[in-house]
This record gives sequence, structure tokens and C-alpha cells, in this order.
Amino acid sequence: MTKKSKEIVEPWLEPEDLAEWTEDQFRRAALYKKGKLLRPADGTLTRPGRPKLENPKQQVTLRLDKIVLEKFRATGAGWQTRINEELRKSLGL
Repeated sequence: MTKKSKEIVEPWLEPEDLAEWTEDQFRRAALYKKGKLLRPADGTLTRPGRPKLENPKQQVTLRLDKIVLEKFRATGAGWQTRINEELRKSLGL
């Protein structure tokens, strides 16, 4: 037999005890219509999300020689950025 998990009971909050949303929170909230997501949330209720980049990076799958990957990873945190920098340098960008 499996053990039953305890039921989680949330405490009741009076509507007047709830914090009111600010205009900024409404602006950043996810927007749904009939269960369909029209606009995803931007950040959280307490912190805005990251600013949108003019030229965001693209996620790709790339096959590299094992030794190349090991050497870049050995340089520590930020190794993917360093690969990008080396590629830009080799292309004269």
C-alpha cells in the first residue's frame, strides 16, 4: 500500500488583507483569453524581467571537437561567451 500524502490546507485570507496590484504588475502579468496565452509574463510580481535585447543571441546545437570543448570549459565560467567572442574575432566582426 502506498502512503497518503497530507492534504495541504491554505489559510483563508480576507480580500481586504490582500495586497493590491500596481499598474506595473498588471503590465508585466501574463495575459490569457479563453485559456490561450496571448502575452507571457515579464518577470515576477516583485521584480521586472530582464530588458529586451536589440540583438538577442540564438540558441543552436553545435558539434565541436572534444579537445576544443574541454579547453574552453577549463577556462571557467563564461566559456560559451568566449567561444562566441573567438568566432566573432575570426569572422572580423
